Amino acid sequence: MSSSDVPPPAEATASERYGPLVHRSVHHGAIVLIVAAIQFIVAMAITQVGYGSSYSLTQSYISDLGAVHCGVQGGGGPFGGMGRYICSPWHEVFNVSCVILGLLVILGAILIRSSFPARRSRTIGLGLLAIAGIGAAGVGLFPEDVQIDFHITSALLAFVGGNLALAVLGVAMFRDTRWDGFRGYTLLSGLVGLVAVVLFATKTYLGLGVGGMERLIVAPILLWAIVAGIHLARIPTFAPRLIPKLPTT
Repeated sequence: MSSSDVPPPAEATASERYGPLVHRSVHHGAIVLIVAAIQFIVAMAITQVGYGSSYSLTQSYISDLGAVHCGVQGGGGPFGGMGRYICSPWHEVFNVSCVILGLLVILGAILIRSSFPARRSRTIGLGLLAIAGIGAAGVGLFPEDVQIDFHITSALLAFVGGNLALAVLGVAMFRDTRWDGFRGYTLLSGLVGLVAVVLFATKTYLGLGVGGMERLIVAPILLWAIVAGIHLARIPTFAPRLIPKLPTT
């Protein structure tokens, strides 16, 4: 626990604050992360409705939802693939949501910074989370059928950066009582996502299909943003210390 989380000494002034134990900005960041994840999940669902029955959660890439043009696309998806017919009439919803997701993740990473002990792992973990946000925004800015090279790079940043961020942040939570019960969950989420990235890249889908494995990469990050966001939002903020007034003479 950092020194800022310890109650101030008796001689402290009324303007000083004590824990437990997050700054108000952490609550703002928590809400930002929750909104980021939920709006993206909703946007994916809406875009899938517009796509129609030809879209498969197991056999279609997530990025197919953002394809701008209708037609047979070759080598689409973050790691390439066979040519397939793609048509996503509501692609704007998905692509705009990706940009919003990326920007909110970057903002959230900045705002929740003080909820972690001041360690190098905090800086690395939150930096990786911000990089994942840049990648998510890039996925929306560079659809797979428009700028495939930039799209692949952006997807890799989001996939690897986001899950690696969780793994590092799990270490950053060590010995911090604010994260009791979440250290193992955060670390495990990142490791699951990273294993899924390797399986996805090697086309080892374990019966989940390309779309199912891709969702196994993304799901730990989105779920963590919601779960951790709710947890942080429930932690009390620093409050002014009440110092009794002394009688005047």
